[in-house]
Amino acid sequence: MSLTRTLTLLATSVVLLIALVAAVWSYFESNHELEELFDAELAQSSRIVQGLVRHLAESESPQQLPSILEETLKLPEAALQEGDFNEIIPDGSGHKYEKKIAFEVWDNHGVAVLDTLLIPGEQPLEAGYSWVESTGYSWRTFTLQDPASGFWIRTAQREDIRTELSEELARGNVLPLLLALPLLAAALIFAIQVAFRPLRRLERPIRDMAPEKIHPLDASHAPKEVTGLVHAVNGLLKRLNSALERERRFSADAAHELRTPLTVLRLNLEKACEAHPHEFEGLIQSVDRMTYLVEQMLVLSRVDSATDFSPSVHNLSEIVEQSMAEVAPLALRKHIEPVLQDTTRQAMACCHGALINTLMRSLLANAIQYSPPETEVTTELTASGDGYLIRLCDQGPGIAAEERERALSRFVRLDQRAGGGAGLGLAIARRIAELHGGTLSLHDRPDGGPGLCVEIWLPAQCPTPGIA
Repeated sequence: MSLTRTLTLLATSVVLLIALVAAVWSYFESNHELEELFDAELAQSSRIVQGLVRHLAESESPQQLPSILEETLKLPEAALQEGDFNEIIPDGSGHKYEKKIAFEVWDNHGVAVLDTLLIPGEQPLEAGYSWVESTGYSWRTFTLQDPASGFWIRTAQREDIRTELSEELARGNVLPLLLALPLLAAALIFAIQVAFRPLRRLERPIRDMAPEKIHPLDASHAPKEVTGLVHAVNGLLKRLNSALERERRFSADAAHELRTPLTVLRLNLEKACEAHPHEFEGLIQSVDRMTYLVEQMLVLSRVDSATDFSPSVHNLSEIVEQSMAEVAPLALRKHIEPVLQDTTRQAMACCHGALINTLMRSLLANAIQYSPPETEVTTELTASGDGYLIRLCDQGPGIAAEERERALSRFVRLDQRAGGGAGLGLAIARRIAELHGGTLSLHDRPDGGPGLCVEIWLPAQCPTPGIA
């Protein structure tokens, strides 16, 4: 699992958990605060009724007091049921959040002046809040006595109605938070993606870095947390570049140092061979193979160190013809006829002329070496897409399909005979094709006959240098 995905899952889970806990806490806290608010409104309503009762007791006759209070305070019984006030009272004078409070009033002799009959019972003896069970419902009540008139006032509200209002209001507070959770999670995921962009910017130059062009990473825009890692990677790249450079220098220096002694050795063997031809002929062939290996190592060293890759427009047809002319002596010795089939007339491509010449000479030499005498080595040059295809076919033993990828590796010799090559020809050719942004692959002959075809595709336009 990736670090981005792990961090996203953990952060999103933590945030969602905290948000859910906050929502649950907010729900219960809202319910509690609303209960406190309802109790305060019960007390406030009782004190308003207290003032009204005191005023009426002073200004009206005791006989008229009950009728006036009932007309003023008593709600229809339906108004104390669950539901929207606007649905219960059709004239639209109510509000859905009205508290549907019932009132009861007793005089100082315990006679009911206003009795809703919803909470029947004797005159309360204690002031304050209490719960009363009546008519199958639980009622929350607040009772007080007016010291001036001696009247008792009680306000009451059914518990289920209070709960209905509390839950509706609490849900109204919590619902926006719950609806915001997906947006919060999406914002968090986006923020994490943005935070990891500098790491992805560091990944790109590492992925595109070619072995022949190793360079340090730019740490100026790296996050502070990975600056140490970037410096460590740069140190590793520096050591790796030094090791590769030493390897290239060693191969080139060794090949250069060996070339002169091998030339001198061959000259001495040729002189000795004049007197004893049969005794020294095998040694001369061994020296020739060693010289060929040294030359291949020098070519490989130059290709690997081709950091200053500056292609220009060349005529591929001319390069192929020149390469065939250079290997013509090898073909003549085996009576092999090189054949060129060029359908492009002028294949103008952006390439490194010397390297393409090296590629063709290496492939032609291989084809001639493994082809039997009196055969043909055919080279076809055709346009293919936005580039050119060079197909070189011989009539030799070929390479099994399962061995072809391995044959393109360095120093892999599938032919273990004494006259076998150094195992570098195909590797050099593929490396040159890759430097040009092209490809090299091995195939059977199109006519189904014995032999092997090497196909090289090269782009017509200038490639990005150093593609590996």
